[in-house]
Amino acid sequence: MADDTPAVPHDRELPDFVSWPTFPFEGEFKIRALDPPVELEPDREGEDPSTCTACKRTDEDYIWVDERWRLRALGPTGLPMVLMLETRSHLDLGDLPNLLATEMGVLTVRLERAIRCLDGVARVHVNRWGDGSAHLHLWFLARPYGQLQLRGTFLSLWDDVLPPVEERPWLENLAFVAAYLAEHGGRAVMAPPPIDWGAAE
Repeated sequence: MADDTPAVPHDRELPDFVSWPTFPFEGEFKIRALDPPVELEPDREGEDPSTCTACKRTDEDYIWVDERWRLRALGPTGLPMVLMLETRSHLDLGDLPNLLATEMGVLTVRLERAIRCLDGVARVHVNRWGDGSAHLHLWFLARPYGQLQLRGTFLSLWDDVLPPVEERPWLENLAFVAAYLAEHGGRAVMAPPPIDWGAAE
């Protein structure tokens, strides 16, 4: 394979986004050299369904499930909520039959509404990155209200930078989202944490 990698000079002027207030880092930066393209891309995790981590998970690893979809929580992390919507079957985005494609649209809107109902959430970012796992997963990331530096495309980076949110309200919010979806079908696996009666004394 011919090396058609574009040369990226290290002294090239940095893109404007490094000076945006939403960029999580500050200091001196330089542009990383671009590696030449590989002849054959490596397999993603789970290209072979028998090795797929998502397929091996049980329903108890999720906060909501139905016959064709499952919803998983990550965290607690730096954002109020980070969720992954996955197909139950081992499919990628381009493999979805029309029924699942339609359901994905409806579920995406329902999830956005449910997460945006939570106290302290201003926006919900919905993303699909397909380079890590072959099993379809959509990301839902909640941006805290009033945190204007977290707006835009760097929200997922801020999630790794910020300290984790408090666990109890996070669990309560997960239970709310699971119950919201269950009102329209499926089963809420996540239950609200038990009430600490001693805290009321």
